[in-house]
Amino acid sequence: MKLTVKDTQGQDQGELEVRFPLVENRKGTQAVHDVVVAFHAAQRGGTACTKTRGEVAGTGKKPWRQKGTGRARAGSFASPLWRGGGVVFGPRPRDFDKKVNRGVKQLALRKALSERLRAGDVSVVDALPAAAPKTRQLARVLTALQLEGSVLIVNAGHDRNLFLSARNLPDVELTTSEELNTYQVLRHDRLLFTRGAFEQVEQRLIAE
Repeated sequence: MKLTVKDTQGQDQGELEVRFPLVENRKGTQAVHDVVVAFHAAQRGGTACTKTRGEVAGTGKKPWRQKGTGRARAGSFASPLWRGGGVVFGPRPRDFDKKVNRGVKQLALRKALSERLRAGDVSVVDALPAAAPKTRQLARVLTALQLEGSVLIVNAGHDRNLFLSARNLPDVELTTSEELNTYQVLRHDRLLFTRGAFEQVEQRLIAE
C-alpha cells in the first residue's frame, strides 16, 4: 500500500510505501478490545473510599444498656445501621490497571492502523509549520488537506510551537510517534502524520 505525501498547501509531494505488514481478516480484533479496555481502566483514579465502622469518628461506648429499656439492643454508635455509622462493603482505594502483554499491544496498534489505512482515514504531510505558535496557520493547513471532523496529529517529536498552535483547536489532538496508542488511532475521524512520524511508527511496529 502507498500513501500520498502532501505539503501544507495540499499539493502532492510524492508517495510513501507502507512497510509494516497490515493485519488481515479478523485477526487482532480481540487484541484491540483488550488494549482499549485496559486504557480506559488505567484512566480510573481508584480513589473512592468509605469508612468502615472501625474508622468513623465516635465513642466506643454502648448506646444504652442491653436489657430493660424496651428498645432493640445496640452495641456501637458506629453500626452500619445508624446514621453516621460505618459502611459495609463500600469502595476502597484500588488499582484498576490491567496487564496487557507487549505483543498484544503491538498487534492491536497494527490492527487499528491497518483498518484506518484501508478506510482512507490516514493522511501524510511532508512537515508541519512550527516556526511560531500560530493557531490560524495550523487551521489553514488542516483546511488545505481537507481534514474534517476530529483530527489526530502525529508528530515525530515534541514541538512546543506546534503544541501551542493545536491546543486551541477543539477537535484536534496532538501526540508523538512514541506516544501514539491504539485508543487514539480509533477515537478520531482522521489521522494526520508527518512523514518522519509515520516512519517512526513503522519502526515501532516492525521492531516490536
